[in-house]
Amino acid sequence: MFSRKDLIKLLAPLVVEQILAVLVGMVDVVMVAAVGETAVSGVSLVDSISVLIIQLLAALATGGAVVSAQYLGKKRPEQACKSAGQLVLITLLVSLVITAAALIGNKHLLRVIFGNVEDAVMRDAMKYFFLSALSYPFLALYNACAALFRSMGNSKVSMMASIVMNMINITGNAVCIYGLHMGVEGVGIPTLVSRIVAAMLMFFLIQNPDNIIRIRSFKELKFDGGMIKKILQIGIPNGLENSMFQFGKITLQSLVSSLGTAAIASFAVSSNLVTLEYLPGNALGLGLITIVGQCVGAGRIEEAKAYTKKLVLLDYGILAVICTLMILGRHQMVGLYNLSPAASEAASQMITAHSLAMILWPLSFIIPYYLRASNDASFTMMVSVLSMWIFRIGFAYLFVKVMGIGIMGVWYGMFIDWVARVILFVWRFRRSKGIRG
Repeated sequence: MFSRKDLIKLLAPLVVEQILAVLVGMVDVVMVAAVGETAVSGVSLVDSISVLIIQLLAALATGGAVVSAQYLGKKRPEQACKSAGQLVLITLLVSLVITAAALIGNKHLLRVIFGNVEDAVMRDAMKYFFLSALSYPFLALYNACAALFRSMGNSKVSMMASIVMNMINITGNAVCIYGLHMGVEGVGIPTLVSRIVAAMLMFFLIQNPDNIIRIRSFKELKFDGGMIKKILQIGIPNGLENSMFQFGKITLQSLVSSLGTAAIASFAVSSNLVTLEYLPGNALGLGLITIVGQCVGAGRIEEAKAYTKKLVLLDYGILAVICTLMILGRHQMVGLYNLSPAASEAASQMITAHSLAMILWPLSFIIPYYLRASNDASFTMMVSVLSMWIFRIGFAYLFVKVMGIGIMGVWYGMFIDWVARVILFVWRFRRSKGIRG
């Protein structure tokens, strides 16, 4: 169903978009580092919550994208347009509820999750959390529209919108932090403004009559229970999976926060840098949503599996280059963040261990995209949640609290989690015959 040209057209912009997102995240942390380690720590704590919320909203967008792609595979564009309207509606409603809870709860939520961190860290975290919360509805709208463009094989639009958003973000950071000396607000305000602009741009573009999937009128935002049910059948398991997965990471962040400011900062920097290793796989996975969704809609299951194998192999090839460069350049990259010597050394060690363990990642995280797009989201939810809590969190607490390994124990628990995911997801993929929507 997809020629080589079609695949390049779909996947190349996704890779660029992922690169931009990661690089901007890294620039944010570098700029905040100019304010001090307490600012880095405060922003990293809030980011662990924001990632949880972003993943929940992205899961709903994925549900809508799968439904729309399957309708396109069945040659039913009218239904695809209806699903688009319902996706925008449900993501906006959910994001508004989350924003209200975050704005009202702010300090209390941070205290419950992270405990009694240093007062300076908490002050910065509260400021950044407030600004981040205001941006969630706009990010939800952006994600929903981007997912719809990807479902029709057009990822170039979301890439261009991402370029605009990230240019605004970086420019704003530079002006607010270095020019106006605003501290963490200098990161939060540009992020909010950039997400507002990107959301408005994408919502305007999704209404273009030339799109096979589009919002034709505001009437399509009227509640349609049947269509929302289809979206939620994929979105809810995916959302629970992502939310529980990120909530588990927040639990680990709480464990890290008990090890002191240097540990928090080194963990934040290394976590930020290794996202470079995730970006090709995340981009290929987003492309699989479209590819597998359309193949499943057309009843071409074996073709969907063949595309999945090709993209997994492609990710391994890219990772061989990225991980080698990360290991060789780890000290120079960590040096950009102005950490203390102890924090810098810990971050360098974590980058090396993570880069070596990435041999497990493609089978752990790309194959689940195939399963979700073939309507097997419940299985990926069950495996991801159980593996996270039993292996990643369980072993992390064992290594850190019982065996006294320190910050590296958190990473060792994560690697054990990846091994479990590989075993179960590869087994499920081999048995999969596709589940028609």
